[in-house]
Amino acid sequence: MASVLNISAYLFTHIADARELRPTLRERAVAAGLKGTILLAEEGINLFLAGDALALRGFIADLRADLRFAALTTKESWSAAQPFGRMLVKVKREIIRMDHPTIRPEAGRAPAVAPETLRRWLDRGRDDEGREVVLLDTRNAFEVDYGAFEGAVDWRLERFTQFPDAAAAGAADLDGKTVVSYCTGGIRCEKAAIYLREAGVEAYQLDGGILGYFQQVGGDHWTGECFVFDEREALTPSLTPRPQVLA
Repeated sequence: MASVLNISAYLFTHIADARELRPTLRERAVAAGLKGTILLAEEGINLFLAGDALALRGFIADLRADLRFAALTTKESWSAAQPFGRMLVKVKREIIRMDHPTIRPEAGRAPAVAPETLRRWLDRGRDDEGREVVLLDTRNAFEVDYGAFEGAVDWRLERFTQFPDAAAAGAADLDGKTVVSYCTGGIRCEKAAIYLREAGVEAYQLDGGILGYFQQVGGDHWTGECFVFDEREALTPSLTPRPQVLA
């Protein structure tokens, strides 16, 4: 029986006191019996947590009481066992490393496409203006191999810091098309969409990423599973862990 709540969330918001905030958040998370990882940086927060549903939702509610995190939205899934071994809170230079400090999502997001809108576009094969829609996977190649949107562009990235160079090489192929960047939870495609728009590409981000799409729409236009960075390994479009293969 799936009784452990798993939450993923991120928010680009200015945090001037990340190092001072770190021990406070860790103390609260440990007291709530949670495990997982929280990343803090000047640009925002990124977290993957699991535990008792009441305790975890209470932790998120307390976090949102800080006005900097009031807009934090979460994606939920369930598992039968705790998928994390310990509780970590780390301070990083970026909550998702791109090595392009001029890309600052907290200063303004790229336009987002809701999962229901993307499904309608994919059903039609065009966006609402009649333009060709191109899905651009911003994840690492090994993640893509677990599953992806049908027909998505995959630049075979080994790490996200390679995205700017890949975009420079592939931008011409995206000219005149509506590009929707996507990733697991939305954080990478948020930076990617901003970078692409600055390069002159008509780029959008999939709001909530793959997990948000699964939550709102299901598996339409998706093939395979979605890799996640915990012991569950991958989730199906029903947001359940991949079936275990018996030896």
